[in-house]
Amino acid sequence: MFELFIFILGTAIGSFLGVVIDRLPRDESLNGRSHCNFCKHNLGVLDLLPVISFILLNGKCRYCKRKLSWQYPFIEMLTGLLFVMVFIVRYPAGVYLEQDFYSLLAYLGIVSCAIVIFMVDLKKQIIPDEVQISLFLIVFLLKILQGVSVTGLGFGLVEGALVMVPILFLYLLTKGRGMGFGDVKLSFIVGFLLGLKSGLVALYIAFILGAIVGVLLLVSKKKKMKSKIAFGPYIILGMIMMLFWQETILQIIRNIYRI
Repeated sequence: MFELFIFILGTAIGSFLGVVIDRLPRDESLNGRSHCNFCKHNLGVLDLLPVISFILLNGKCRYCKRKLSWQYPFIEMLTGLLFVMVFIVRYPAGVYLEQDFYSLLAYLGIVSCAIVIFMVDLKKQIIPDEVQISLFLIVFLLKILQGVSVTGLGFGLVEGALVMVPILFLYLLTKGRGMGFGDVKLSFIVGFLLGLKSGLVALYIAFILGAIVGVLLLVSKKKKMKSKIAFGPYIILGMIMMLFWQETILQIIRNIYRI
């Protein structure tokens, strides 16, 4: 039953994340009531039920009948599923949940920030500083909840800086055209969260995924050689994969490279 509760909670949080993803790149305030992007009519409670409202309204605004973006129910469902995944992977059968409840909230916060970064960078090719700062603070809080000492926190910051080096090098080499500074800051946070080895593996996964998608886009002629492709989403995917399946992925890499 707790999995169902956390899924419903995730869809509700996902509804808010959809608003953040929609408004933050446009510098719109997150305060105020939700409204239709077309007719600007304020939405009622029955218009805001995660996923359910979209289905009941047949994907259209109740007031102007314009079609709504699938982004909203997608983000709601994705957030719900990822919340459940965090619970299942990090706390199998609820082990230590009562003693580690605040750490669970921190992991859910990390996932929420990751979803926003993924979607905003994918759509607008920017990574808002507000979300990066929030992600860093949540990771910092998680470290404290896990009992990491002041020395350990300092060492974690150094690891973050070392993981950041390859992305910073590419940023400087291409003068910001091949890699944005938002990617540099994000890679630092990933290193701080995962540590040096796992952080570098997360980047390794990001480069592989980015290369595969890039080739597919070129072959399908949806992108050209000089087209800009957001790299933040691939860093996020690498981070999430290492966050959930760190030991399994590290073992696969050891087997591949015989290390």
